[in-house]
Amino acid sequence: MDSICVNDILRDDELRSILSRLENDKDKERFGLVCKKWLHLQSTDRKKLSLRAGPHMLKKIAARFSRVVELDLSQSISRSFYPGVTDSDLSVIADGFKCLNSLNLQNCKGITDAGMESIGCGLTSLQSLDVSYCRKLTDKGLSAVAKGCCNLRILHLAGCRFVADGLLQAISKNCHNLEELVLQGCINISDSGITELVNGCQNIKILDINKCSNVGDVGILSVSKSCSSSLKTLKLLDCYKVGDESILSLAKFCKNLETLIIGGCRDITDDSMKFLAAARQISLRNLRMDWCLNITDSSLTCILTQCRNLEALDIGCCEEVSDAAFQGLGEIELSLKVLKVNCPRVTVAGIGIVLEKCTALEYLDVRSCPLVTKAGCKEAGLQFPQNCKVNFAGCMLEYDVLV
Repeated sequence: MDSICVNDILRDDELRSILSRLENDKDKERFGLVCKKWLHLQSTDRKKLSLRAGPHMLKKIAARFSRVVELDLSQSISRSFYPGVTDSDLSVIADGFKCLNSLNLQNCKGITDAGMESIGCGLTSLQSLDVSYCRKLTDKGLSAVAKGCCNLRILHLAGCRFVADGLLQAISKNCHNLEELVLQGCINISDSGITELVNGCQNIKILDINKCSNVGDVGILSVSKSCSSSLKTLKLLDCYKVGDESILSLAKFCKNLETLIIGGCRDITDDSMKFLAAARQISLRNLRMDWCLNITDSSLTCILTQCRNLEALDIGCCEEVSDAAFQGLGEIELSLKVLKVNCPRVTVAGIGIVLEKCTALEYLDVRSCPLVTKAGCKEAGLQFPQNCKVNFAGCMLEYDVLV
């Protein structure tokens, strides 16, 4: 009896169906070792790639992996290589990876506006772009991306110091489906740019304007009104022009807000934070307000008692906060998993109350509490939850939920 080849029986779509059922990456690689046909199917079916290659090799990779939708060319800060990704590489990518919807170029410091113009012309299906810390980029190149990639949903521009309000205008006009925008450290962004942005992009869920020191209450009021139903995360670290008006507007309009970062916003006071805590429609889960020097025990007690879904809280260097904030909690039990105290007036007694109320605590940071020491807690007989990590000396990794 003549032998029968499996390739004569199974069609390509049937082989792809088999491949799709392989969950382990190593099994998928083994699939491609059976024969050239199976290798071709395995290559063309691959959806994600992370690589380092020059233009010549990129052309070959594009021809082999024609259905890739996610491409990661990001570089590590500590292990970057020269010259790294160049504009020539981006031109090859724009021509060869037409199915691409996600491109990560973080820390690719060699790329310029010319490369971004190639991306804007060639990758019209792009939905996610990360060019964080690509420091040569300006509004010109990124505006070309906004005009050509109208389906953008995620855009990360952290550390792109030349980005200004002009780009936000281009995004507003072209990228109406934008959901996540990171502008951390883009110091040329102002209230007018933020206002222009949300006029056209009203579905933003995550907005990171940490260290955008020219953004103040006017811009945040615009965000609160325009993105009232969509906004879930707002990061305003060290935006020192942000004050009570911003918090009041968030409390009034943003019913789905879950994460709020206002560390270093020193003009924010108890009045607005109490109003935010009392807003029934808001379900805060993560709140960072370290270095908010006008926050006192009264507003902290309101936050802890009324924000019942709160899981992570940072009140570091709030110098007016003391044990009294925790003494006013009554009989309630808190849902906190992460708590950074670091307040000079909090003592071991206050931490004892926290432990009674926070039975689910996973991480407690007291390293800048001069009145709270490991020896003092032991002497007082404090019992920490079994899986709780306590940072007394700053030697533990930070939880990134409040970054």
